[in-house]
Amino acid sequence: MSEPDRQHIREFIVENFLFGDSDYRLEDGVSLIETDLVDSTGILELVSFLEERFEIAVADADIVPANLDSIDRIAAFVARKRGEGQRLAG
Repeated sequence: MSEPDRQHIREFIVENFLFGDSDYRLEDGVSLIETDLVDSTGILELVSFLEERFEIAVADADIVPANLDSIDRIAAFVARKRGEGQRLAG
């Protein structure tokens, strides 16, 4: 995933879950759920954003912490959904 795409994810999280607090140091690997930054409603907002911004379909089975619990995991999930891992391997 490109750095600008990763930045779009970060900006969405800061704007919607940190209410624009850009002073909060949000590390890419920090759990959004364990730190209470995102709740179940927030996950649904995040999924909607990902589907619209990255033009991917997120199935109910995809809505798990392994895919959506940190910026790193979200970026990897989006890359997989877009087939970026396959292009790099092939």
